[in-house]
Amino acid sequence: MEKKKTKLTLSGNLKKSITNIERAKTQGKNSVLIEKKNNKFSNKRTFNTSSKPSSNFKPGASTPKFKPTGFIKPKSPVNDYEKRKLAEQRATKRLKDDPEKRDNKGKIGSKRRELKLTVSRALSGDEEGKTRSLAALKRARQKENRIFQKDQSRENLKPIKRDVNIPEVITIRELANRMAEQSSNIIKYLLGMGVTATINHSIDSDTAEYLVKEFGHNPIKEEKAEEIIKKIKEVKSENLKNRPPIVTVMGHVDHGKTSVLDSLRSTNVVSSEFGGITQHIGAYQISNNSNKITFIDTPGHSAFTEMRARGSKLTDIVVLVVAADDGVKPQTVESIKHAKAAKVSIVVAINKCDLPDADPQKIKNQLLEHELIAEELSGDTLMIEISTKTKKNLDKLIESIILQAELLDLKTDFKTKATAIVLESKIDIGRGPIANVIITSGTLKKGDYFVSGLKWGKVRAIVNDLGQNINEALPASPVEILGINGAAKSGDDFLVLDSEKEAKSLCDARIKESKVGKNPLIFATQESAFKDKVSQELNIIIKSDVHGSTEAIKNAIVQIKHDEIKPKIILSDIGMVTETDVSLAKASDAVLIAFNVKPTKEAKKLAEKEKVSISSYNIIYEVLDFIKNRMSGMLAPDVEEKVIGSAEILEIFKVSKIGKVAGSKVLEGEISNDANARVIRDGAIIYNGKIGSIFREKNQAKQVSAGLECGITLKDFSDFQKKDIIEAYNSKITERRV
Repeated sequence: MEKKKTKLTLSGNLKKSITNIERAKTQGKNSVLIEKKNNKFSNKRTFNTSSKPSSNFKPGASTPKFKPTGFIKPKSPVNDYEKRKLAEQRATKRLKDDPEKRDNKGKIGSKRRELKLTVSRALSGDEEGKTRSLAALKRARQKENRIFQKDQSRENLKPIKRDVNIPEVITIRELANRMAEQSSNIIKYLLGMGVTATINHSIDSDTAEYLVKEFGHNPIKEEKAEEIIKKIKEVKSENLKNRPPIVTVMGHVDHGKTSVLDSLRSTNVVSSEFGGITQHIGAYQISNNSNKITFIDTPGHSAFTEMRARGSKLTDIVVLVVAADDGVKPQTVESIKHAKAAKVSIVVAINKCDLPDADPQKIKNQLLEHELIAEELSGDTLMIEISTKTKKNLDKLIESIILQAELLDLKTDFKTKATAIVLESKIDIGRGPIANVIITSGTLKKGDYFVSGLKWGKVRAIVNDLGQNINEALPASPVEILGINGAAKSGDDFLVLDSEKEAKSLCDARIKESKVGKNPLIFATQESAFKDKVSQELNIIIKSDVHGSTEAIKNAIVQIKHDEIKPKIILSDIGMVTETDVSLAKASDAVLIAFNVKPTKEAKKLAEKEKVSISSYNIIYEVLDFIKNRMSGMLAPDVEEKVIGSAEILEIFKVSKIGKVAGSKVLEGEISNDANARVIRDGAIIYNGKIGSIFREKNQAKQVSAGLECGITLKDFSDFQKKDIIEAYNSKITERRV
């Protein structure tokens, strides 16, 4: 039986511990187990030689402390820095003392890796050798296979040929993205061609096409917006049906165009127009024995040329209204030209035949000069003598229009996507932007997405000419459209598309195309630059109720020309006058014109504060008169001078209470006390003012004739010198007009 081992503990008293060991040997106990106890707070070691307590040990008695000589207790680290430094020192010492723990890279090896048993180690019996495990060998073989496969794929890789869409203008960045090439490669290629470009540089379609081919891809030119629109407007012949005719009423101002429509429509539109003249394009639809006719009323004032031109392009038939008592006027001739340019049929309505001085035959003879020959004179132009007051021959006028429409055989596709033309546009306070359109083909439905010029939207509401909300509009119908994202321009097309995405993309394409080449470089000569500098400008801001009126005012103002001053329209928009408009007028010193609109309360307060005048008008020719008056006020008046006499200073006298008096002799003419005067010294004018008084032999005189001597005083001037010339003259100021 194995002898029981005696457990000994090292104690602080070294002599007592040694004695215990010797006692254990004498008692026949051969083996001693020594247990080392660590104490982090002290360096004491205890030995216990028996399982029983020592005879010398007494409970509660204090153990004598042993302090070895030459031993100094290490100082505990004070802060984190000292602790970290001490740890680094200890680690460095261990590495220096035990170099076998380093691996071949100079780092501490892992015991776990050293003790790992591998197949080669087991077979060779070399437990100490360092070889890779099976998992490591497997990972290495997999990595080699991946690299090999990658190299093989690279060898077999062929360049990908892509189809690249090319618009009219594209940046290098966008082109690189479409080709899946680096932008730097394209820039380097261009540099090699002698072209310096950046990543944001725009290039045209031809250059882009060349680059795409050079990089091994297939270029495909994108369709222009107009080409897309052309495809949309294609009409299928199998869906064609008869549509109502679109008739435009044209003629000179105050010849009764609107009165004719009133009589046909049984309304009174004239009373609602300021000054009794039409200033907007109005569209109406009437029914006559199941026959519908769409009428467009155009203004006759000379300023509304664009409106008349737009009306003639849209129309099928033109009704030319001529007053029997007035004859053919400039706007009448202009309307004939517009109709012939648009290649549309003309029906002449000779109005006011009920007046005593009416002469219809005179009108027919005057129209012969413009190649409009009546049927009774073997021509092909229908001429009807009517009267809006007595309703004379109005039914014949309707019959003539229907007859012309039958001859024209007007047909369109009712099932296709709707297309229209914008007649007018405005911004309503409650409803937002509104576009007045006439449907040319297809059926417009509520909820359709559309594009109009550079604007797009969704049809939120359709309002007919009677003010009724409808769900759809057929061809030749005049309607109001709500839902556009901004004010459309008069004359813009109106196209319905399948989705919002298509509408937005087509609108964006149009905007991009409109910006290309919009601002060409203009190299001005020194002469023109000088003229621009010396000429004055009258800045103008125009706010109107509808786009057509704004356009008409702009065109009329541009026609006002003068060598020294010119009008400059810095803003023209529709809607009420806002605070922004007032601030702009203040900053630019501009004339603010409100045509058929009123300023907001905030704008009115700001205008009063900033002392900005808002000129409100309802009639266009009043606006033009106002502009001319303002331009005339900026012109310097014509001053005509007439020299009436001259005198030479011979002597200078000082008179009390008067000051210096120039003793002069009148050389020619006469010197009067109410004349203007200038002092000339050595050929230079040193004073320009008025004569104060004239003395003749110490008495004041009104005038002195040539050959006589006198004393002359001038207002605000006394620096006389001998031989100075005093020249008397009268000036006549004449105001200039534009």
